Amino acid sequence: MLGSIRNIFSIPELRKRVIFTLALLAVYRAGGQIPNPGISSAALAEFWQAQKGNILGFIDMFSGQYMSRMTIFALGIMPYISASIILQLLQVVWPYLERLAKEGELGRKKITQYTRYGTIGICVIQAWAIALLLQKLTSPGGAPIVPNPGLPFQLLTVLTLTTGTVFVMWLGEQISERGIGNGISLIIFAGIVARFPAGLQSVLSGLKSGSWDPIKIIVIVVMMVAVIAFIVFVERGQRRIPVSYAKRVVGRKVYGGQSTHLPLRVNTGGVIPIIFAASIITIPGTIAQMIKFPVFQTIAKQFQLGMPLYNLLYVASIIFFTYFYVSIIFNPTDVADNLRKYGGFIPGIRPGKNTSDYIDTVLSRITLVGAVYLALLAVLPEFLMMGFKVQSIPFIGTFLETNLPKFVTQGLQVDFYFGGTSILIVVGVAMDTLQQIEAQLVMRHYDGFMRHGRIKGRRG
Repeated sequence: MLGSIRNIFSIPELRKRVIFTLALLAVYRAGGQIPNPGISSAALAEFWQAQKGNILGFIDMFSGQYMSRMTIFALGIMPYISASIILQLLQVVWPYLERLAKEGELGRKKITQYTRYGTIGICVIQAWAIALLLQKLTSPGGAPIVPNPGLPFQLLTVLTLTTGTVFVMWLGEQISERGIGNGISLIIFAGIVARFPAGLQSVLSGLKSGSWDPIKIIVIVVMMVAVIAFIVFVERGQRRIPVSYAKRVVGRKVYGGQSTHLPLRVNTGGVIPIIFAASIITIPGTIAQMIKFPVFQTIAKQFQLGMPLYNLLYVASIIFFTYFYVSIIFNPTDVADNLRKYGGFIPGIRPGKNTSDYIDTVLSRITLVGAVYLALLAVLPEFLMMGFKVQSIPFIGTFLETNLPKFVTQGLQVDFYFGGTSILIVVGVAMDTLQQIEAQLVMRHYDGFMRHGRIKGRRG
């Protein structure tokens, strides 16, 4: 491992890419410390203490906690991700975008340009909505978050937040082009990993004060390692469908005749289904929490973390959006047509519709495994933090609360600084980045990080 790291810095081009990437990530972290003008920091911090579990808290995770401090990078890269998802969905229903997606590099550049325009539009809408919301909000103690509300504050907030997101988007694109790894993913990665020192400091302080049990910490560490190993195992998992190519004689040359495989990943959708599900499932609770009526407050309570209704709808949404997103990004009919076009076939399956149906059947089965895997990752951190609040289940809630073990109903009562979505992003981005570095080393005849075998990223 140490030899491989030395090899990275012994290659001038790779060294420049790594240093360039680290420098831009440092710029991102430094710029995120600049606060947005016109906001009371003390009142804002008090307000965010009560926002865990709703859509604002979810967005805050992707912004690197800049949203909770309302810095100029408060919107983070989430508008860009939203615009990218919208463009992907539109490619299915808008023939013009579908044609662009099939035109190669020129079409991709055009779609990227539309994605940038969409990012700016989403930023303006979100920034204006945040400005209007901040003017109406107060801290639990009654202090206004915006001491001097009005149109100047709104315009300034829209300008700073939109400019901040555009700059972050530019940083991500520069990292992808001139650095190493996917820039957008690395920015999210940096925002999540930056929370680790605070979590470690909290654990050490708890050990010194005696509020943390050493046995509990050991259990958490073991579970963390097990979860990470499980994520790596599933992310590398794929179903390989054998594909053979018929021999073709063109002039004096013979083409084809070889056998290969069609890899179908277990987690084809990546982290996108969790983003979809979390965004949708937290909206009712967030809206109900803002409406000061008893009925809506009761609804808001049912959509809090750990509540049975929240967990049930969350898991169901993840499974639904996993199938939905996979159906958008992977078209078995197109794959079958391309195989037939180049003389490929699956042994024992007739080309054309039979091949398409076979691929669709296999994909549906492994997608179910991937959907359950994502649902487990999403629910596990909530279980560790607070357990499952089974008492609110009709008819059997009291019985379950009495007879189930305490760790099921109360969790481990710890702050889980890396949730399931966070771990999936961190591990996936790390695997992709290491895979790219490994490829650069092997291409230049250096040993990679593993002397036997290769590192396989999520796309490998």
